[in-house]
Amino acid sequence: QMWQAGKRQASRAFSLYANIDILRPYFDVEPVQVRARLLESMIPVKMINFPQKIAGELYGPLMLVFTLVAILLHGMKTSDTIIREGTLMGTAIGTCFGYWLGVSSFIYFLAYLCNAQITMVQMLSLLGYGLFGHCITLFVTYNIHFHSLFYVFWLGVGGLSTLRMVAVLVSRTVGHTQRLILCGTLAALHMLFLLYLHFAYHKVVEGILDTLEGPNMPPFQRVARDIPVVPNAVLNTTAKAIALTL
Repeated sequence: QMWQAGKRQASRAFSLYANIDILRPYFDVEPVQVRARLLESMIPVKMINFPQKIAGELYGPLMLVFTLVAILLHGMKTSDTIIREGTLMGTAIGTCFGYWLGVSSFIYFLAYLCNAQITMVQMLSLLGYGLFGHCITLFVTYNIHFHSLFYVFWLGVGGLSTLRMVAVLVSRTVGHTQRLILCGTLAALHMLFLLYLHFAYHKVVEGILDTLEGPNMPPFQRVARDIPVVPNAVLNTTAKAIALTL
């Protein structure tokens, strides 16, 4: 029995190591490569006659998603939104990872229908690096509260990252109708998500918290206890009794 138990533990450890080894190529990347890909994500490609290369790694996109989570938390704490502890982190993580995984899956399914040459890992990497423009825009506009400045960054920085993804998908899709459907859907979702994070995210989170935890309760206030008024005659009698006792 001991031999069988040890064998099972060894097989579990080996299978776990094998699973980690499968994921290793997607995260084995140098910081210099990540920096270069971040810069490339803001530069739309011009050559769309042949399929553009997409990085098949997930380290950079994953770090960008976590960075976006941190920026959302920073924006919640610097705004006038009423904050309740223990709920902000989960909401921000769910929003960012939900968008990254959900939209990547949807666009990959749409790309499959449109006969585009892209894999799921490449779609995750492409959309993940596309969030770099969102991180820059939100970080600046959360600290400098001007709507006109946000629209400039939304069209400039967010638009450049979106054009980069659209150009890559155009180079990997055949047919004008397929290109229009696939790229139009991705561009609309990506730009609208940035608008949602800037204008509506705080209000939606506050509404969800009010629904789950009830309306905002007023802060507790210290109230002085009601001390009964003692007549002076009683006080004098008590003092005389204490004096006689002493």
